[in-house]
Amino acid sequence: MRISSIRDAAAALRGRRTDLGLSQAELARRAGVSRKWISEFERGHLSAEIGLVLRVLDVLGLAFEVVRNDLPAASADDSIPDLDALLSEQRER
Repeated sequence: MRISSIRDAAAALRGRRTDLGLSQAELARRAGVSRKWISEFERGHLSAEIGLVLRVLDVLGLAFEVVRNDLPAASADDSIPDLDALLSEQRER
C-alpha cells in the first residue's frame, strides 16, 4: 500500500489490525502504547509529526510503503523466468 497521507497510514494500521483479529487494546498492549494512542492514530489525529515527514518525502519524490515483514523477500532471481522450463512445458503439450 502506498502511503501519502496520515489517513492512508491509519487505514493500513486499522486494516492490518482487524485482519489479525486484534482489538485496539491488544495491539496497544503488544506495542507498548496506550489504547487511546491507537484509537487516535486510527482516526488520523496524530498527524503533526508524521504529516511533516510525509510532506517532506513527497517533496523529495519518495514514497512510504507498508509491507508485511512476515513474508520472504523476493530475490532478484525470482523475477527472471526459467526459459528452459518454459520451453520444456511447451514441448510436452
